[in-house]
Amino acid sequence: MSKDNSDINIDLEILRGIEAGNNLAIQKLYKLYFPPIAKMIINNQGSREEAQDIFQETVMVLYDRVTRGNFELSSKLQTFLYAVSKRLWLKQLTRGASKYHKDLIDDLADSLAAEEAIEEHAITEANFLQMEDALNSLGEPCKTILQDFYLKNASMADICEKFGYTNPDNAKNQKYKCLQRLKKMFFKK
Repeated sequence: MSKDNSDINIDLEILRGIEAGNNLAIQKLYKLYFPPIAKMIINNQGSREEAQDIFQETVMVLYDRVTRGNFELSSKLQTFLYAVSKRLWLKQLTRGASKYHKDLIDDLADSLAAEEAIEEHAITEANFLQMEDALNSLGEPCKTILQDFYLKNASMADICEKFGYTNPDNAKNQKYKCLQRLKKMFFKK
């Protein structure tokens, strides 16, 4: 099992625990995700106490969404918590700030947005590498069929002719089967 799958399983375990009212889930949430958020706040004009307050508010946002029953995690839990904490911290910084401080806060927001973009890029890059590994493990003719269709924009008629299928529908069927195998390999890792 890859680290990403392990992270996803931990995130789901925490969310189920929160939904069930399990205090151990909240403790695990703090243990895993408070340190990077505290570091972000402390590195951006905050104190440890302020970091604890912001994280507590963040956990309450998460708790509220999870217990409403319609929460779907579309990213890693750490990414969600980081984004909520960042917004709460920036909101706190802007309360009562002078023009000078507002400029600093804008710079901070830009810096945090850049950090988030870098993290998202790293995740995307890791996914591309994982997909490339799965594609290379797929074997022929599937690898070439998928590359021709998705990367080279070849038509089903072109693929049919290249691989000797009797008609484009058969080529389309084979492409579908190859894609299903690739999905299994990609999500298994």
